[in-house]
Amino acid sequence: MTAELELAEAREQIDAVDRGLLAGINRRIELVRRLHEHKVATGLPLRDPGREETMVAALQEVNDGPLSPEGVDQLVHFVLELTRREIYGEP
Repeated sequence: MTAELELAEAREQIDAVDRGLLAGINRRIELVRRLHEHKVATGLPLRDPGREETMVAALQEVNDGPLSPEGVDQLVHFVLELTRREIYGEP
């Protein structure tokens, strides 16, 4: 296999993973939007910092790497912030 072919194959695989990430994030935002609508309707608090930290710890526990535990923490908090911005326009 030539270097150009290997490069093209690697890029195709990365593009496929990126599309999967995009689909997953969009699905997550929709699920959170529905959950928040339910919370508003039932008077529940919208944020649960304890749940957020539990999510981080659970994902760190099942992470097989190479993403570090700190990377998992950063990723989860980035996704949470992105979700809030998309749903509420919060910074």
